[in-house]
Amino acid sequence: MRSTKIQFILACLIPAFLQFRASAQLPPQYKLLAQDKGHVVILNSAGKILWETPCNFVSHDIAMLPGGNLLLHMSDTTIVEITPDKKIIWKHESHSLPGKSGVQIHAFQRLDNGNTMIAESGNCRIIEVDHNDKIVKEIPLTVEHPSIHSDTRLVRKLSNGHYLVAHENDGTVREYDDTGQVVWSYKLDLDNRPATPGHGPEGHGDHCFSAYRLDNGNTLIGGGNNNRVLEVDPQGKIVWSISQQELPGITLAWVTMLEVLPDGTIVIGNCHAGPDNPQLIAVNRDKKVLWTVKDFQNLGNSTAATELLGAQGPFIR
Repeated sequence: MRSTKIQFILACLIPAFLQFRASAQLPPQYKLLAQDKGHVVILNSAGKILWETPCNFVSHDIAMLPGGNLLLHMSDTTIVEITPDKKIIWKHESHSLPGKSGVQIHAFQRLDNGNTMIAESGNCRIIEVDHNDKIVKEIPLTVEHPSIHSDTRLVRKLSNGHYLVAHENDGTVREYDDTGQVVWSYKLDLDNRPATPGHGPEGHGDHCFSAYRLDNGNTLIGGGNNNRVLEVDPQGKIVWSISQQELPGITLAWVTMLEVLPDGTIVIGNCHAGPDNPQLIAVNRDKKVLWTVKDFQNLGNSTAATELLGAQGPFIR
């Protein structure tokens, strides 16, 4: 009788355990580029390191370029283009402007024309530099609460030539034209919760991390310590969202980068959430969790910069 009971318990537990393991891994068609724990890594779907390079800095942006090189954040002020065999073939270092007290880079993007867009917190500007690291364009930013560390987080140049900027310290997403004029903005609210300090799940505020323009004209926002994902229409109305405790068994903390895959799946970066929560969460529009990544061996509690590799078709990140 005892043996029968044990067999029954195992029969119930093993499928659940296997399901949990599967949910903690990438689908087999994907790899993950990410930075944390002193290195940049490419992981396969089973969590095995396929490539890595040292990076003793918490990155806030990262990119695999079309030719296979990587655009990496190596310090507060430095980004590099590095080949798969780890040769640095391009480098940019930002410097504080006269009258400014410091500068940090939190976002960058290789543009279709080969130039690189760089957002400079502290200098309150976006610059575009060519392959010789010469500045070919400069766009001033509107900053209400200046902070060298958090004037900006993610910035993306849009197909219309405008720039979509997540102003972390202002708690505001602003769209700029190519002269630096603000043509659209959205101010985050506190979602009917009090502001509380801290980087983990207990921290709550309006310090947004990322914003992306969707094909339908709406804007998808990674809320940072707002602990949620928002989609707002051009009039600023919230049309879709995921709040901190809305996903079963998962708590959102500092919501960082987002990706929208070709099939509409939204991949959510969940930073500072602790080892009980995954660092990446993939959901559909019905808010069903499709898969997660929880890897505290190769990554850690400060995984903010990620890119899913292997998406077939156009995607937004």
